[in-house]
Amino acid sequence: MKTVAIVQARMGSTRLPGKVLLSLCGKSVLAHVVERVRVSGVIDEVIVATTDRQADDAIAALATKLGAVPFRGSEEDVLSRYYLAAVESKAEIVVRVTADCPLFDGELLRAMLAQFAAGHGHVQGPGIDYLSNTLTRTYPRGLDAEIFTFAALERAYRAATHPFEREHVTPFIYSHPELFTLRNFASDHDHSRHRWTLDTEEDWRLIEAIYAKLYRRDGPFGTRETLALLEREPALAELNAHVTQKVTANA
Repeated sequence: MKTVAIVQARMGSTRLPGKVLLSLCGKSVLAHVVERVRVSGVIDEVIVATTDRQADDAIAALATKLGAVPFRGSEEDVLSRYYLAAVESKAEIVVRVTADCPLFDGELLRAMLAQFAAGHGHVQGPGIDYLSNTLTRTYPRGLDAEIFTFAALERAYRAATHPFEREHVTPFIYSHPELFTLRNFASDHDHSRHRWTLDTEEDWRLIEAIYAKLYRRDGPFGTRETLALLEREPALAELNAHVTQKVTANA
């Protein structure tokens, strides 16, 4: 089955405009995310889904430079952007990632995709429609990944009517357990207190500090290394500990 990672990205972040093109150890944030998605080794294609606004021309150009496929669609109806990108790529399994997560863990994604595939390996039973590590959070915010079938995405695209369901891609799916088979992917330990996503200047200071201490050119450092660093230097996590997540934010 063709597995496609769709990374949503745009320049128009309200709290930190242009965040996905910020330079982090010589590479853009978006470049780090694409590289980390590919570490999983089980993605057939990476699509960078941005908007059709002129402000996002730079993101589309960078996607091509990174060897990803640029796709452009609605800024507000992100569900349609995802669906049309999946249609164009003939995706059968879709991985949703946002471009503001430069600590994303490809090894974690590989484990999640293995569980998703195992859920489709049974002779009997419906299989998994949606797997996420966010239904019940145990991983740091910034390692978020959602995996779902194209059939589930198409059903959501055709049935979702509320603005929130169109702006955020998957709410229609995870809000209707009577329609979809949902599974949560949990860690053995609860690290959900950590915030590793990039949405504010405080987030940027933390991520810059982590990269300054752990970045290496031969491949991405992982979650264990980041957790170990924050255990050694707990003051780092305080840089953005007070930041709250925007409920309506869409990358």
